[in-house]
Amino acid sequence: MSPTFHSLSIPNYRVYASGAIVSNVGTWMGRVAQDWLVLTVLTDHSATALGVVTGLQFLPFLLLAPFAGMIVDRFPKRRILFLTQTALLGTALLLAVLTATGVVELWHVYALAFLQGLATAVDNPARQTFVSEMVETEHLPNAVALNSASFNLGRLIGPAAAGLVIAWFGIAPALYANAATFVFVL
Repeated sequence: MSPTFHSLSIPNYRVYASGAIVSNVGTWMGRVAQDWLVLTVLTDHSATALGVVTGLQFLPFLLLAPFAGMIVDRFPKRRILFLTQTALLGTALLLAVLTATGVVELWHVYALAFLQGLATAVDNPARQTFVSEMVETEHLPNAVALNSASFNLGRLIGPAAAGLVIAWFGIAPALYANAATFVFVL
């Protein structure tokens, strides 16, 4: 196997990395769809509302990062990841259902963004340490690089896919697609 992809020779990491790529694309689709929902359906292009959603999504990560690492160190990583990914799936699915049924309100998006931020604050350090437990030390730099590439690939493909799905089918299907991608990491 090419040195660029040598950590993919580890079966468990290969499964994990494959699921992560799909999930990363979905996550970025969900973020774009959520923002489009706020800008075009729930407000009249309010930059303030969009800023609040973004702040609520990332503030927990900023505030909890030092404590999340301590939490992650005390519990099995696989269990933590299952719980955080299930929480992220739940928030994504709830937003999709609220949007599809036409009952979504701005406060729903605020609350779900905050809950996503809480889950992500614990998920990120758990994911990083889980990878270090999954691969041997000599494969770790490569696995970390592939994780970074996966995240950035998701950041590239996800918004473009969201734009296409929203244009062709609407916001709710893009949100459902995000929720569906969590199945690949559970």
